[in-house]
Amino acid sequence: MKITTYEAIIENGQVRLPENAYIPDNTKVYVIVPPSEFASRVRVASPRLAHAEDAAAFAKEVEEEPEDAQV
Repeated sequence: MKITTYEAIIENGQVRLPENAYIPDNTKVYVIVPPSEFASRVRVASPRLAHAEDAAAFAKEVEEEPEDAQV
């Protein structure tokens, strides 16, 4: 069995091969994904309120100090 390798790029979840690559339909292929710098990223989701009406409890008021406040 002859093995040919191509370097490809993923775009919108699809494998984009180089223009000179011809692979007939229904050909069995294997995709090997090398480790990358993006593989170790961790996604931390921001907290969400269970009820949108509870957002009023977190309202903030901004007060400006006079210029001579001696802070």
